[in-house]
This record gives sequence, structure tokens and C-alpha cells, in this order.
Amino acid sequence: MRRALTALVLLAAVGGGVAWWLTAPDPIPESELAGLTGDATRGQAVFAAAGCASCHLAPEDESAGPPVLAGGQRFVTQFGTFVAPNISPSPQGVGNWTDAQLINAIARGVSPEGQHYYPAFPWTAYNKADLQDLADLVAHLRTLPPSEAESLPHEVPFPFNIRRSLGGWKLLFENRDFVLQADLTPEQERGRYLVEALGHCGECHTPRNPLGGLRTDAWLSGAPDPAGDGQNPNITPAGLQWSEGEIVAMLQSGFTPEFDVVGGEMAEVVRNTSQLSDADRQAIAAYLKAVPPIESPAPEPGTGDSTAEE
Repeated sequence: MRRALTALVLLAAVGGGVAWWLTAPDPIPESELAGLTGDATRGQAVFAAAGCASCHLAPEDESAGPPVLAGGQRFVTQFGTFVAPNISPSPQGVGNWTDAQLINAIARGVSPEGQHYYPAFPWTAYNKADLQDLADLVAHLRTLPPSEAESLPHEVPFPFNIRRSLGGWKLLFENRDFVLQADLTPEQERGRYLVEALGHCGECHTPRNPLGGLRTDAWLSGAPDPAGDGQNPNITPAGLQWSEGEIVAMLQSGFTPEFDVVGGEMAEVVRNTSQLSDADRQAIAAYLKAVPPIESPAPEPGTGDSTAEE
């Protein structure tokens, strides 16, 4: 019996050590970041494509001028409520972070302290972004107005508040490859980069499994809003039957072919896509028409059951 107990203790210790190693943060190697110099002017376009202001502006902030990324917006999900942090270039924000720390936060979901970030922050999409683009984005962030607002803690219950467990989530669900692997034109490839990486469109328009992983088999086919406020629409050709020109026009003006105006979170998206070049909006449209048509799937148990249209 003593030998059996000793063996069980040793086995548990070994298993715990392996689990600890497997769930460790995986930052970008320093060699890949060496020599990167960001360009703030180029970074402004990356900032718009990535939609940073949509989440990190303070609630109800509609002031003109350069955005103040003070944070504070709340995002309600089945796992808890996540609060966007201050990412302005102040000591309360990210002003004291190095460029490498910022890039690792954006692309790998790793904090300067070596903790995992929740995938409510879409590093799961930004992990496909070009490192030069991220360096340019960081350079632009440093030009924006600082805010002294303190970042508020997330309201996440046990067991989801165990940060280390996110390492296991990453092992199961993080995907650093593009979803659409078809033979694409250069324009469609640019659109894929804007949609799947910088624009992180799949985060809202793709259904999730009960643990919050994206169901890439139903890519962009629509998903319940995490807060339970209706349904984010299907934007594959099975659901979005607009022409490329109509998609481009909506991304620039917010007007749909039905002479309606997009609202809610999509209005925030249009504020960003309207700042892109004509070529980039056209590339997004070309990609969306190249995505395989998928009928909107029924929600999986535990992922929400709202079916109201956006």
C-alpha cells in the first residue's frame, strides 16, 4: 500500500509538472523581434483595420480628435464580464511597456508579467498578423493621448479566473494558420489577412463550442451575440448575398443595398473600415465572396440560443 501511494504521489507530481510546462506562455522569440522598427504613420492604417478604438475607448466617449484609449467598456459573456483595459501611452496604461511586451500581448496573449490573457482580447486573430504591422501599430499607439484611468479588473468567476488554465485552452483552440486555405488571388489573400487577422471578423461571426473555441467548420456562418443580444449574421455567401460592390459600399458608408444603415457593433466596424483604402475594402469583399457558403448552424448547448437578427 505504501509503495502504491508513493507511486501515485510521484505520478501526480510528474503529471502536474508536465501540465505546468504545457500551459506555460509561449512568447515570440526575441530573435524574431530584433531589428523591428515601427512606423507610426503606417501604424495608423493598422490601428483602423484592427479596430482597437472600438473596444478601448471609454464608454460613451464620442469626442473628436485622436482617440483616448482609456478602457472601461464591459463585455458580458457566459464566462463572466470582461472589462477593456487602459492601453493609452501612460503609466496607468501601456506607456511603460516595451515594444516587445506590447507585441507579445497582441499576438500571443501574454502579459508583461508572463500571464495569459483571456481570448476576449482577440489575440487569437492577431496571432496571424505580420510582425512589422504590429510594430507599426505599437508606434502609432505611442502617439495617442495618454489617460490616467486605472484599468478595472475582470469579473470572472471560478474556475475561469485561473489564468494558467488558459494555457490549456490555447493548446486546444488557438490556431495560428489561416482558416481559408484555398488557392486565392493576391487580392483575396489580402482580404483574408484583413478579415482573419487584423479585422478579427471571425470572433463575432463564427459560432463557438461550449468552451469558447471557434468552430472553424462553420467559419463566418453567424453566431449568437455573447451578451445574448440577438444574432451576429452569417457573412458567407449563403447568408450575405450582396455583390462585391455592395459590400465595398457598406464598408465605406454603412449603407446597405436595402437602403438601411448598419447599427450596433457593426457601426463601430464601419467607422474603422471607412478609414481603409479602396483597395483594402475591395480585398475584404473579394475574400468574403471566396469563402465557402455555409448555412447558419444551430447553437451548440451552452453557447446561447438567441436567434433574433442583428
